[in-house]
Amino acid sequence: MTDLIDTHCHFNFEDYNQDRDQVWADSHAVGVRRLIIPAVDIETSREGIVLTEKYEGMFVAVGIHPNSTAEFNEDVIPVIRELASHPKVISIGEIGLDYYWDKSPKSQQFRAFEAQLALASELELPVIIHNREASEDTLTILEKWAKNLPDSLKNRAGVLHSFSGDVTIAKRALNIGFYLGFTGPITYKNADEMRRVAASTPLDRILVETDAPFLTPIPHRGKRNSPAYIPLMVDRLASLHNITTDEMGRYTTENAVRLFKL
Repeated sequence: MTDLIDTHCHFNFEDYNQDRDQVWADSHAVGVRRLIIPAVDIETSREGIVLTEKYEGMFVAVGIHPNSTAEFNEDVIPVIRELASHPKVISIGEIGLDYYWDKSPKSQQFRAFEAQLALASELELPVIIHNREASEDTLTILEKWAKNLPDSLKNRAGVLHSFSGDVTIAKRALNIGFYLGFTGPITYKNADEMRRVAASTPLDRILVETDAPFLTPIPHRGKRNSPAYIPLMVDRLASLHNITTDEMGRYTTENAVRLFKL
């Protein structure tokens, strides 16, 4: 079986402080051998880097999540740039827009998003995008950014993490070189629209993520999520595309390696 990659796991969160080694061992046991730790602020960017130095197979994204942008100013960009020089940093993220939680004014979210996109272009790193109830503004900003991408980022601009948009938003993202990441909700009973989008997404643009400790898939919903549950998403995606689980696993791993140059 192909080794699998969880491309979005908050493995630095305190939810894993008591049994982090065991969770990683359990993940290895089911074939999940690599994962990416996305940051939500400078502190978690640093935490992720520390974990990549301890655990083989872990990589990190650095950046400021939209819900952490209330006090953002451009002085933080040199800090992110310096963190991004670490060899295990493979992306800028997670960055984007979040209109659900309303923890930061839209003007501040825009400011942070655009500044970090510019940094990603400068460093030639793909981006991990957080978009919650902000699809139109998110895609408008990304489409503008994508017009001036360096050649190295064309067709590997980044991923729309935990994708929950409709088919139209998916096509717009795919058209500018993005991948789509699918998480636990693809297993939920009421997620028919998400499954339709996943079924129509080209096999070479699909990533699997847990967003652990959140968004736990069926049959573990209600408990802490784990990278060990990645095979459940792979299996669901395989059924939607009428291919074997092993085939889908190979696609998602090859896609992650191509996007993030793992």
